[in-house]
Amino acid sequence: MQEPNLQHLIVGDPAAHTGAPRRMAYWDWPCAAGDGRHVVVCVHGLSRQGRDFDTLARALSERSRVVAVDVAGRGRSDWLADPMRYQVPTYAADLAALLMHLRAQTPGAVIDWVGTSMGGLIGMAVAVQPALAPRRLVLNDVGPSIQWEALQRISTYLGLNPSFDSEQAAMDYLASISTGFGPHTPEQWRALSLPLLREREGRWWLHYDPAIAVPLKALTGMADQTAARQLARDGEAALWGLYDAITAPTLLLRGQQSDLLTPATAAQMGRRGPKARCVVFEGVGHAPTLVADDQVAAIRDFLWSD
Repeated sequence: MQEPNLQHLIVGDPAAHTGAPRRMAYWDWPCAAGDGRHVVVCVHGLSRQGRDFDTLARALSERSRVVAVDVAGRGRSDWLADPMRYQVPTYAADLAALLMHLRAQTPGAVIDWVGTSMGGLIGMAVAVQPALAPRRLVLNDVGPSIQWEALQRISTYLGLNPSFDSEQAAMDYLASISTGFGPHTPEQWRALSLPLLREREGRWWLHYDPAIAVPLKALTGMADQTAARQLARDGEAALWGLYDAITAPTLLLRGQQSDLLTPATAAQMGRRGPKARCVVFEGVGHAPTLVADDQVAAIRDFLWSD
């Protein structure tokens, strides 16, 4: 079975927690046929990492090069010295450096973007920059309006830094906080879970820096919840401004039972900005894992259509 190559790119500020030049990791799936000039950049959700896209990457690599990123603090990427820098502006700057690197590697490359949840927000920030904008944009279960209740739900488990006495116990825990992903076979769930785990001294830990939760908990844990909600609304207004400025053809994926992307927001995204075409998947909440055949096909058909 095809496997990706692990690559690293030195990125700039903010600093790594080690004090060394900070590295961002990405998983590089070479194109099986053709010249590799079509590149699909895949960016994961808040507590995930680049190997989430293995199934999609294997399908797309028949005709495209696929680059699946470990965002700062996750997977094989370095952790940050300042936890308050774990926010979209930092991630967007890192991905801008990667896009420039890819364009330098392959002049004239056609670059598309697939972003799940947080990865979609990063994609929106990148897509409004003419020098970086992807040709086509896929937003997986995310939009400018993010439900406050979903943020509170995520903050209850993000950054807890649990450890487990077995690999299976760790996978069971991940299943318990990922019910929105919908049904998966045991093999599919194992493939999605194992890259998220690190074994140290006989115990299993999650792959990410627990401090990635600091900015979110600073918001949802504010004593003045009215002020917190106002900050969230201000952020939403800024995101709508980004979305309205996007010109790339956009595909919006939504889980039917998503608590983060509402039907009303999805409908509004179909009327504003790039007027995204929405595909809804039954039996799934937040977020589609892009493992099921129909989810993979929706993206493949969108990116490979003339």
